[in-house]
Formats: sequence, structure tokens, C-alpha cells
Amino acid sequence: MPAMNIDELRAQREVVNQIDWNMTPEKAVDMYLEWGASWSRGNDFVRGDEDESYYFVIYDWETPPQATLLRRSSKDVEELAKIPIEQKHFLQTIEEGGIKPGVGVYPPTKDLKIWLSNVLSGPPVSEDDED
Repeated sequence: MPAMNIDELRAQREVVNQIDWNMTPEKAVDMYLEWGASWSRGNDFVRGDEDESYYFVIYDWETPPQATLLRRSSKDVEELAKIPIEQKHFLQTIEEGGIKPGVGVYPPTKDLKIWLSNVLSGPPVSEDDED
């Protein structure tokens, strides 16, 4: 199934309302892949096959720059949507994340999370949300 565009995603309220603004690519690997160290993180772990997370990542190789919404479970990961982002958001994300040779996958900055939430008419990103 091809990735949704911004209008298609905006119409999928049950997905938009489940976006985890605190999830990062590293945390997702830790929680959902068996070789992660999630057992050591208290209550922050996957309890069963039905657990899944929805979160955005930025791939540094995509042109034009996009925010990609992922759905991750312990079974698989699926790209649900691709949303074009401004170059300034892309550059801020890479700068804040630090250049990671050979990785190229970054969590969005707080400013980008707020922008995404606004364009999707989603729940607000709280002041407590991590960057």
C-alpha cells in the first residue's frame, strides 16, 4: 500500500490521535526489537504482539525532505505517510540530531513536531514532550 499524503492522513483521525510525539527511532528499536534492552527500562516495554507505536522520522537521504510516519510493532514496521517539510525543518533536525554517518534516521525536532501536529489538526504537542 502506498504511503498516505497529508490530506489522506489528516482524514485518518484514529491514526493521527495515536501519534507518539516522544517516540524516537532509537527508543522504537529498543522497545520493539528482541535484541533491544527494553527489559531494563521499567514499564517502558512491549507487552504483546498487539502493541504498536505511531511516530515520525526524518530520513536524511530523501529529496525533497519529508517526515515519514511509521507504525511499528514487534512484528514489523510500515511507512504510513510521507509529508513534505520545509528545508529549514529538515536542516534543524539534522543539526539537532548530529550527523550520524551510516544512520541517516532522525527524530523530528520539537518545532517540527508542533508544525506536524498543526497541519494534521492533531492533538497538541505538550510542553513536557521530549525533543
